[in-house]
Amino acid sequence: MTLREHFGDPRGRRLAYVGPATNVTHSLMEATALAGISLAVATPDAYRPDPEAEAIARKIATGGDLLITGDPHEAVRGADAVYTDVWLSMGDPPEQRAARTAALTPYRVTADLMAAVAPGAIFLHCLPAHRGEEVAADVIDGPASQVFPQAANRLPTAQAVLEALVAGILAGAQ
Repeated sequence: MTLREHFGDPRGRRLAYVGPATNVTHSLMEATALAGISLAVATPDAYRPDPEAEAIARKIATGGDLLITGDPHEAVRGADAVYTDVWLSMGDPPEQRAARTAALTPYRVTADLMAAVAPGAIFLHCLPAHRGEEVAADVIDGPASQVFPQAANRLPTAQAVLEALVAGILAGAQ
């Protein structure tokens, strides 16, 4: 919804996700595949997306493409939006923090990384964010950041899904 609000029709746009593959990454892979948006995922090998989620995204693609890379600069080059998520999610053992931080520090979204994006590109994050960890403060608090409009869009999006389920519009959807 935030991409549509900001750019109009999102088809043909390019989204970059930088960081460890999480449930957010897997959802983005499916959503972008269905919406005709190209997605580039930059993550270290140890935190790559689930192969089954990748196969599903490639199977349902209606346009756009999917790139999985270890190079964050390659992923964001020319992107219309850059998305990241926390490095340690709920349910991840806290003792993994040091190893994750070491592996993911090159994947921090910084002003330098954002310099490679397309003109007018935006920054997204599902929140809560850890400033200075997965994203630099000058990025999340900067002019390209759309994290608060993105957060505000969650309520009407969830309401629309619930209404569609109650009305039977999504009945039988697989």
